[in-house]
Amino acid sequence: MKIVKKIAIVLLVVLVGMQFYRPEKNISEGDYVTAFETETQPPVEVKKILKTACYDCHSANTVYPWYNNIAPVSYWLADHIEEGKEHLNFSDWENYDAKKKDHKLEELIEEVKEGKMPLNEYTWTHADADLSEEQIIALLSWAETARANY
Repeated sequence: MKIVKKIAIVLLVVLVGMQFYRPEKNISEGDYVTAFETETQPPVEVKKILKTACYDCHSANTVYPWYNNIAPVSYWLADHIEEGKEHLNFSDWENYDAKKKDHKLEELIEEVKEGKMPLNEYTWTHADADLSEEQIIALLSWAETARANY
């Protein structure tokens, strides 16, 4: 029983220590998706979908939930956001060439069609990101149209 108690104490100390060393937050000032929205011209409905279901993980600005202040959740979210931005970063859109933009929109269409995006882990805590069939159709229709420009 002593070994279990020692392990529990060490884990508690580590957990408390983690609260003081947090990952950097993904917060940006200003218009972090202006170039993307100007170029792809999403309608108002699609802009709302992108804001509620995509931008938190795929742009330079995340609206963090309260529980992000608790480690190890803060580390998990930071990793999740970093990985999301590696796949598609709407804030970096102006630095993509036409071929890459076409490919990113193709991936967006594929991921949404297959129900892989937005992630279930995200929609569990962000009910407004759980897209209806009409929202999915609107998003896909816009993405197909935008993709035709590339």
